[in-house]
Amino acid sequence: MGVLQAFELTGRVAIVTGGNMGLGEAFSHALAEAGAHVAIGARTHDLSVKVARDIEAGGGKAITVDLDVTKPESVERMVETITNQLGPIDILVNNAGVCYHKPALEVPDEQWNEVFDVNVNGVWHCAQAVGRQMVERRSGTIINIGSISGFIVNRPQMQPAYNASKAAVHQLTKSLAAEWAPFNVRVNAMAPGYIKTLMAPVDRPEFRRNWIEDAPMQRYGMPEELGPTLVYLASDASRFMTGSVLVIDGGYTLW
Repeated sequence: MGVLQAFELTGRVAIVTGGNMGLGEAFSHALAEAGAHVAIGARTHDLSVKVARDIEAGGGKAITVDLDVTKPESVERMVETITNQLGPIDILVNNAGVCYHKPALEVPDEQWNEVFDVNVNGVWHCAQAVGRQMVERRSGTIINIGSISGFIVNRPQMQPAYNASKAAVHQLTKSLAAEWAPFNVRVNAMAPGYIKTLMAPVDRPEFRRNWIEDAPMQRYGMPEELGPTLVYLASDASRFMTGSVLVIDGGYTLW
């Protein structure tokens, strides 16, 4: 296999949770561009349809599937729908996530529980449902979207629930990787830094000092800059990698 051939995903089936906006939208486009048939899983149906149409207009292949990662029955329906329409799932991207900025003493139970329900339980539900299929087939790759917030405490905003949830995602990644490696199922994670999305308003003046000026590269990232790394993790180019958490942060965590 040639070097560039190792990155090809032609004929593979991928699901991106939260795949219709922000990082998820960029991931959906990147996988489709590499040749995968992409299923966009999210709660907002109309946005999913728009992204799927954009992918197909660019020559890619995409379908939509309504998905609430916090509900195991919704996840099971997602797996069944994709398998029936496209075939067994080869690539799972656990991207759906939520964040609230609030000091610890002001975090209501509802927000804490929601963050963990989406960011941790959602990853677990999808990894277990899709992983069951992958282990049986002895083939597949899972990419969990973590964060530098799983390694550091962000500032100036306080977000204890999000930070704890992303640390959990990183450790779950390693646990699943170790358990499923004998079945040829690889599990890795990405830990992005400050990327410009609706969840991370990187260009707001009150955040620039800590989010941008503290980074060695002195800039924020764009969602499409993460696409090539995702393709690497999803493809045979990374076939000897499992249990890794790749940090992509413009050097932010160096200091």
